[in-house]
Amino acid sequence: MEKILLKLVLFCLWRLVGVFGATGWGKKSVMEGESVTLSLYSSLGPMQQDDLIQWRFGKYVIVDTNVTTGSMTVYDDVLDGRFRNRLKLDNQTRSLTITNITTKHAGDYEVRTINRPQTMDYILTVYKRISVTEGDSVTLNIIPEISKNDILWEYETEMATIAHINRTAERFSTSDVPDGRFRDRLKLDNQTGSLTITNITMQHAGDYKLIITGEKQSSKAFRVSVYARLPVPVISSNSSNCSSSSSSSSSSCSLVCSVVNVSHVTLSWYKGNSLLSSISADISVY
Repeated sequence: MEKILLKLVLFCLWRLVGVFGATGWGKKSVMEGESVTLSLYSSLGPMQQDDLIQWRFGKYVIVDTNVTTGSMTVYDDVLDGRFRNRLKLDNQTRSLTITNITTKHAGDYEVRTINRPQTMDYILTVYKRISVTEGDSVTLNIIPEISKNDILWEYETEMATIAHINRTAERFSTSDVPDGRFRDRLKLDNQTGSLTITNITMQHAGDYKLIITGEKQSSKAFRVSVYARLPVPVISSNSSNCSSSSSSSSSSCSLVCSVVNVSHVTLSWYKGNSLLSSISADISVY
């Protein structure tokens, strides 16, 4: 009798798995302005001819597709049109690509097969680029509508919490990491929740994450790049390239501008206050 009961329980469990399906999840990170592709993983099983596949952002449907007919409906006007002209669905794999991404596209995505309830979830993090010169200050701002919630700031590069706001308990605090790189450099705005790093150095470059808890749970990520201050360039003449005309009083000479250990530079030549030429390129000069 016990064996029969055990078999019945196992059979019921197997049937439940078949009904509710397998659920998988994944994480994706992307820089603001880039594209990201969310793929269908094996947790959904092989696609079937009668599959109806749906992509969601939070509770909002953004794409419906029918495998049999190949038809696709894109709802890119939801949420004030933040997805407009940004969604691309692969007709073969049903993977979803979001182009020219912004921080508004960060959050939870779900793909599900409507006719056989199986799901795949994604957590998408979009990093906002921030560049700052060594020795300056940088402020990581948050949007006003979430500033009234509890806030946690993390320095993801070291997996450490560096600031916390608990509005219920009226606690506002900043904390350092073990090596002391943030000592006396963090300023937390108790009203807005924005975080300022003063007298920044190369050690403070990396990924920062804002986690909002309470009624509105969300997150925001920043990637901070710190650049060294540009050294004073050296301008010299190349005497081998100097020449003069015997028939006139005019002469010409080549000038050389050099600087060491810099990248992403813009070189501009001026005569007095007049701009003669400007060259900007992703080049490094050593």
